[in-house]
Amino acid sequence: MDNNVLFAFALTLFAGLSTGIGSAIAFFAKRTNTKLLAGSLGFSAGVMIYVSFIEIFSKARISLSEAAGDFNGFVITTVSFFAGMAMIGIIDKLVPSYENPHEPKDIEEMNLPQDNNIKNYLFRMGLFSALAIGIHNFPEGLATFTAGLKDPALGIGIAFAIAIHNIPEGIAVSIPIFYATGSKKKAFLYSFSSGLAEPVGALAGYFLLLQFFNEFTFGILFAVVAGIMVFISLDELMPTAEKYGEHHIAIYGLISGMIIMAGSLLLFA
Repeated sequence: MDNNVLFAFALTLFAGLSTGIGSAIAFFAKRTNTKLLAGSLGFSAGVMIYVSFIEIFSKARISLSEAAGDFNGFVITTVSFFAGMAMIGIIDKLVPSYENPHEPKDIEEMNLPQDNNIKNYLFRMGLFSALAIGIHNFPEGLATFTAGLKDPALGIGIAFAIAIHNIPEGIAVSIPIFYATGSKKKAFLYSFSSGLAEPVGALAGYFLLLQFFNEFTFGILFAVVAGIMVFISLDELMPTAEKYGEHHIAIYGLISGMIIMAGSLLLFA
C-alpha cells in the first residue's frame, strides 16, 4: 500500500471507530447535552451537503466529462448521484423502523428501572442496531476512503463529518445493550464493533475496485458518494438533530458546517 492508500484507510478507521466515542459519552456523562448534539449533527449535515454539491459532484462531472465527453459526463454524473441516493435509501428501508439505530437515545435512559421482558427486547434492539449501523457504515467507509484517496483535504472533511454523525449511533447501540446486560464492557464492544464496518468498506473498495480505478470509475464513485452523503444528511442527520434539540440550533449548526467547509476548501484551493 502506498502512503495515499494508508492515509485514506486511516481516515476511514477514525470515522468508523468514533461510534466508541458515543459509548464513552453515554457511560461518563450524567445528562444528554441535547443542544450540543443537535448543533453537532447539524454541523455534520452542513459539511456533507456543502461538500457534496460544491466539491464532490463537480469533481465527478469533470472526471466523467474527460472520459465520456461533456454531455455524457454530465448525464452519467447525475444518474450516479441519484443511484447513490437510491442505494443508501434501499439499505435504510431494509432496517425495521422500530429498531432503526438513527432514532435518538438519551443518556438518562440508562437509569430506567429494569424488567426481564424489557431487557430481552432491548438486548435484541441493541444487536439489531449494531448490525444496522454496520450495514449503513459500509458505504460510508467506501465514501470516506474514495474521497481520501482522490483528495486528502476533502477526505479529512468528510471523515470528520461522518465521525460526528457516528457518535449518536454509538449511544444508540450502547444504551439498550447496557440496559439489557448491565455490562458497560459488552455495550462498548458491540458499539465499537459496529463502527468496524467503515474500514471494512474501505478494504473492499481497495481490493475490489482499486485495480479498476481510472477517471471514469473515480467519477462514478464520487457522484455516488455525493448522493449517499446528501441522503444521509436529509434523512438521518437533520431529523435527528431536530429531535435532540431546538430547530434553530440545528440550522445554525448546518450553516456553520457549510461555512467551515467552504473556508477549508478555500485554504486548500
